[in-house]
Amino acid sequence: MNIAQLQTRVYRVPTDLPEADGTFAWNATTMVLVEAVAESGQRGLGFTYAAAEAANLIRCTLAEQVVGRDVDHVGAAWEAMVRSVRNMGRPGIASTAISAVDIALWDLKARLAGQPLYRLLGAWRDEVPIYGSGGFTSYDDETLRKQFTGWVEQGIRMVKMKIGKDWGTQPESDVHRVQVARQAIGPDVELFVDANGAYSPRQAIAMAQRFAEQGVSYFEEPVSSDHLAELAFVRQHVPMAVAAGEYGYDPWYFRDMLQAGAVDILQADVTRCLGVTGWLEAAHLAHSFAVPFSAHTAPSIHAQIGCAVPRLAHVEYFHDHARIERMFFDGAPQPVNGCLRPDPTRPGLGLELKAQDAERWRIEA
Repeated sequence: MNIAQLQTRVYRVPTDLPEADGTFAWNATTMVLVEAVAESGQRGLGFTYAAAEAANLIRCTLAEQVVGRDVDHVGAAWEAMVRSVRNMGRPGIASTAISAVDIALWDLKARLAGQPLYRLLGAWRDEVPIYGSGGFTSYDDETLRKQFTGWVEQGIRMVKMKIGKDWGTQPESDVHRVQVARQAIGPDVELFVDANGAYSPRQAIAMAQRFAEQGVSYFEEPVSSDHLAELAFVRQHVPMAVAAGEYGYDPWYFRDMLQAGAVDILQADVTRCLGVTGWLEAAHLAHSFAVPFSAHTAPSIHAQIGCAVPRLAHVEYFHDHARIERMFFDGAPQPVNGCLRPDPTRPGLGLELKAQDAERWRIEA
């Protein structure tokens, strides 16, 4: 059976409150959604959190590489899509577009097989541990407390907050907010911080010592992940695990990061890193380097594929995406005892689009 068509839609969803990290601020999130339609009419669902322009790339370039292929030949479709964007530049929008299509193709293949995706891929586990992620630099102390205590009350035992406010120019505010978070969650919940590359290397090292006093065990992107030597230098001089990789757009990026010894925990985002196919490659690269692996955002997809890799530290239960996925999809997994568990009775990703509910956020692109 072959792929008959790709159908693409774009949605833009306002945040519930203004959101910001150390280097960027936003008030809405864009989702590009793809349905891969087989000749039988069966549909596979994929999406990426990316620029709306990815939709046009899917329609004008990637569809030519996918339509007419056998639904079982996902790898061949992936390779053809990667080759087709060579001259326009693969990292960035092109990789997010390929990611959405690849996810849809895997979902379709699993649906046609009548299996949840994680079992089709080969299950290592039935659930994935998560950490609550938010704590934006735009939040006041009370909002930060409320969000973190809410996650702890749900049984989530790891939480992450944004730091590096205004490109690291407010270090005392960062320290204060970390203290507020620790007081809110108590001594027994793990506290992670994420600077989104806002600090310089020496500033990051100095701040890490102060965060360690509050029991911070994980420091994400203390400096920009574009500078692997700096990231490796910081890793060697801080008392907690260093994580990065969310901006990886292909397996070769992750290979270079691992070879540089830049991280204790490697992150990858299935909606950016060339889809399920690329994400699985990243996971096995991390395993070959004996480095723990973590999934960045998009929890409804990562709950499935996170069950199908050998060594998984956790999945990011990102406030913005968890909220959107609950609004858009029947079957979006909910936290239970600090984990997400895919429903083994639902094939593919286990997601069904609430088309009428989502329509209010649809935009032309």
